[in-house]
Amino acid sequence: MLIYFKGSFISIIIGFILALFVGYYYSGTMSGALQALFITAVLAVLEVSLSFDNAIVNAIVLKEMTPVWRHRFLTWGMAIAVFGMRLVFPLAIVSVVGKINPWSALMMATFKPDQYAHLMESAHLGVSAFGGMFLLMVSLRYFYDEAKNVHWIAVVERPFAQLGKIDEIEIGLALLTMWILSSFLPEGDQLVFLLAGIAGLFTFIAVDGIGAWLEMSQEGIKDMHKASAGMFIYLEVLDASFSFDGVVGAFAITHNLFIIMIGLSVGAFFVRSLTIMFVEKEVLKKFLYLEHGAFYAIGFLALIMLLDPFLHVPEWVTGLLGGFVILTAFYWSIRCARLESSQAPRQQ
Repeated sequence: MLIYFKGSFISIIIGFILALFVGYYYSGTMSGALQALFITAVLAVLEVSLSFDNAIVNAIVLKEMTPVWRHRFLTWGMAIAVFGMRLVFPLAIVSVVGKINPWSALMMATFKPDQYAHLMESAHLGVSAFGGMFLLMVSLRYFYDEAKNVHWIAVVERPFAQLGKIDEIEIGLALLTMWILSSFLPEGDQLVFLLAGIAGLFTFIAVDGIGAWLEMSQEGIKDMHKASAGMFIYLEVLDASFSFDGVVGAFAITHNLFIIMIGLSVGAFFVRSLTIMFVEKEVLKKFLYLEHGAFYAIGFLALIMLLDPFLHVPEWVTGLLGGFVILTAFYWSIRCARLESSQAPRQQ
């Protein structure tokens, strides 16, 4: 099993060396370098805890993809996740908020990290609304599915599946949630929250539509190669939505962009390793309710992000909550498997 984490262990070694170098460069002392190393380790653990459910969803989608697109996601997708979401995305936010070009944003991050962090955190409302709405749609689309016949918490999931017969009910519920929450915000923040949330909703609809369009060839037959391309886009946007909370939340721990990028990237490599292991070991087939737990965790993360303007939940609490839900689903899967195994001889 350790073979799946070979790349992750290499990323730890490289990441920790870079963290020591960055810490020493900014502080000029060995204690500063060690402090940077410790923060990097904390950020890596935070990333894994926040994205464990992301690994499960990645595995669910990856098993449907062609080998070519699966390889592209695990290579190209990883590069986008590390450099795009952990470096380019924060710089883009600061560029827009501060009305400066990306190079100036990079220089600000390098030489004026406190000013850079202030601009980054000032965009938290819009970022949370966008990411929260996208993840809420991911969770709702899973549960409001009339074809879904395997339920973990049946008293909750069975009515949801029945309501899935109503076309696009999840869109209506997401819009209602966003409208209710926005009504409690100060007037100046309402428009930002609504526009960002609608953008997240439209992004989900667009990605979903592109995926459906790519699935069908001219003959009306499902084209798995094109469908896999749509799944690739979906997973990239999903990873971005998961990254929002971690990237912005990381500034509560350190204002150094490069330490944040190194720490979160090390965690991202572990998530990639978990994804590969889940696919190749067919973990989701062995543990029936693990998939359900992941989508519950996504739903909780979405609500936490949407409620952030009213109540900030520390990222470590969010990670623990997601981990608890998934571990509970894991335990329940084992329990049910043992129960079915013990009853099997009696039925013969």
